[in-house]
Amino acid sequence: MLSVANCKEDNIMNRRIQSLEKRVETIKRELAQLGDLRPGSLSKQYNVCGNPTCKCKASPPKKHGPYYQLSSTRKGKSRSKFVRKEEVAAVRAQLKNYAKLRKLTERWIDLAEDLAILRLEKDRQR
Repeated sequence: MLSVANCKEDNIMNRRIQSLEKRVETIKRELAQLGDLRPGSLSKQYNVCGNPTCKCKASPPKKHGPYYQLSSTRKGKSRSKFVRKEEVAAVRAQLKNYAKLRKLTERWIDLAEDLAILRLEKDRQR
């Protein structure tokens, strides 16, 4: 027979489990709403050409650019790609979505670990 203290403890544990499950469901919904994503970082660069009479060789120099470059490493392979100026906003949004994906999955893993511990503890009490 369960004592009053055990019953209260069981209710508290059930509420904690339900709370964690709700938080996991919220994360799943947020993940489902993410748009296009891609890993990496975007940098802005200015270049100097080989023409000795070009404005980029003047004092002070007026370098060519900006040029945008996307760099990433995936599966051990580094990639670098120039991005058109008109595509920069879309690429930034994709990078932001990827960062959010990483953050949400890390939070999900933390919650899943807490849930696993609580469920094992609850089974142990039975």
